Amino acid sequence: MERLDDTVISALTVNSPHVPSSAKAAAADHITELVRPIQDELEDRWLEETDRLDAICRYALLPAGKLFRPALLVESALAVGGVLEQVLPAAIGTEYGHTASLVHDDIIDGDSMRRGRPSTYHKFGTDNAIVAADALIFHLFRCLAECRDKGVPAERVVTALEIASASGIALCKGQSLEAEITENSIRDVATYLRMIDGKTAALFRSSCQCGSVLGGGSDEQVDALGRYGTHLGLAFQIIDDLFAFTGDSETIGKQTTSDIRNRRLTLPILLAYQSGDAQDVRELDMVFEGGLVPEKALAMVSDVLVSTGALTAARKMAWEHATSAQDALTTLPATAHRERLHWFAAHAVERVS
Repeated sequence: MERLDDTVISALTVNSPHVPSSAKAAAADHITELVRPIQDELEDRWLEETDRLDAICRYALLPAGKLFRPALLVESALAVGGVLEQVLPAAIGTEYGHTASLVHDDIIDGDSMRRGRPSTYHKFGTDNAIVAADALIFHLFRCLAECRDKGVPAERVVTALEIASASGIALCKGQSLEAEITENSIRDVATYLRMIDGKTAALFRSSCQCGSVLGGGSDEQVDALGRYGTHLGLAFQIIDDLFAFTGDSETIGKQTTSDIRNRRLTLPILLAYQSGDAQDVRELDMVFEGGLVPEKALAMVSDVLVSTGALTAARKMAWEHATSAQDALTTLPATAHRERLHWFAAHAVERVS
């Protein structure tokens, strides 16, 4: 059975000049304490593979990723006075929803690798992967409903279900807008930000809001954590977009050529179009018109992003959103949970995978 190991902890506590060593050590201790019950609960729910569908779902879920969104849900709940045991099912459900979106993403993008091994559709086929991802979405709603059995008032559970449903719709709209951006070569940063607000930030926002609602937070606290989750998600996705040009397949667990192969106009590309000279624009057009070998196209784009300063500019925007996320926390009680949420925002930008 897969168990949480140091790779998960280290991925969540990456060395950073922006995080004091004492804070990193404290965060590492708490991440271990916080993530292990989530990991253990996730594995306990999938001990047996009773049928083929369960086997495919288990493959998609385990070994788990960083469990970033479930951890945010739990931390948001604790930050407003909630109880871990009462919101743990919702945290598991959040991972189900996130994993389902990854399975669908890999199908759409044609990515054969996820988390360093064959993606779910590549191993089991497209039809089976679609059905498994759909099943995980329904598991998400069942998990949210379980919170009532753990002592969470029914009205809070209903509100959390509404939030989760809205985030799922926002995610689908974001995915649809991404396709529209690619098909019509839309080079507008505002449209890109609207797209990632749906495709990525919606799940971060939902995790934080569901946690605060289930934990008994006030309307003001739920709103604050929603803003925190939004900015955190935007920062997270911007950094993800940079990994195609600054990371490697082994570290990030998927092909670095995926965005180029699928002609994704991500933030650094858009910024390069804005700041580049005529030659830079011609080279970018050559890549995004298609026809080049992905590896050659990636190298060409990477050179343009460096020469135009687009990578630096994109990272700066990510930090601005991370700072806005931290600012949103000021309305919460000054507790260790708030401090850890503050740290999560810095980590979203400083992580290496």
